[in-house]
Amino acid sequence: MLQPKRTKFRKAHKGRIHGDAKGGTALNFGAFGLKALEPERITARQIEAARRAITRHIKRQGRLWIRIFPDVPVSSKPAEVRMGSGKGSPEYWVARVKPGRVLFELDGVPGHIAKVAFERAAE
Repeated sequence: MLQPKRTKFRKAHKGRIHGDAKGGTALNFGAFGLKALEPERITARQIEAARRAITRHIKRQGRLWIRIFPDVPVSSKPAEVRMGSGKGSPEYWVARVKPGRVLFELDGVPGHIAKVAFERAAE
């Protein structure tokens, strides 16, 4: 799964996702793309599951680009632990995605195959 090799800080604030994406809104590599419509945090597991769904459907023809990277650590405390005593340890990594951001790009496949592949990935 995707995660940074090293980071400046171990833990990050939760934050909010405001506004539309400024960059990464146009297709740069492929002929077809999957674009975000809502602000959301997408986990590394979700990115990997979508990548597998797309590559299985296109059957190794064409090329796939992943345009987002999970660079924000999300921390959580273990179950049945009392409040206080600091922030929990990092559990997983997410990418903060704004509306309009291109998530995946495809090239070298027919349009109808790309459409079904992106529909499966979006589930």
